[in-house]
Amino acid sequence: MKSHSPMRQQGFSLLEMVVAVAILGLALGALYQSVGGATRNVRADQRYAYAVELGRSLIADNSVVPLEGLQKTGETSGGFVWEVVASPLERARGSALGGGRLQLIDVRVSWPDGSRQRQITLSSVVAGVQR
Repeated sequence: MKSHSPMRQQGFSLLEMVVAVAILGLALGALYQSVGGATRNVRADQRYAYAVELGRSLIADNSVVPLEGLQKTGETSGGFVWEVVASPLERARGSALGGGRLQLIDVRVSWPDGSRQRQITLSSVVAGVQR
C-alpha cells in the first residue's frame, strides 16, 4: 500500500490575514496623522507670512506720521487684527532735529490659530511731519 501524505495547503490562514489587516490599519493611521500635521503646519506658516507682510505694508503706509504721534487699529476680513502706534523718539541733547521728527513705530498683528492667539510685532523708525 502506498501511503499518501496529506496535501499541504497553500495560502494564508484567517489569523494571518487578520494580523496583516491590523498592521496595515495601524500604518495607514500613522500616515494619515502625519499628513494632517503637515497640512496644519503649512496653514500656520501661510498665516504667519501674511501677518508679517501685513505689518510691513502698514509700516510702509505710515512712513510719515504727525509730530505728535499716531495710533490706529483695524481688522482684515481674514480675522487679522492690527494696531499701529507711533511716538516721538527722544532726541539727544543738542540735536539739530526738532522734536518729533523721528518717530518710533510699532505694528502689532494678531490672529487666531485654532484655540491659540498668535501675535507679531514689527518696529521701525519713520519721519514725523507737521500737519
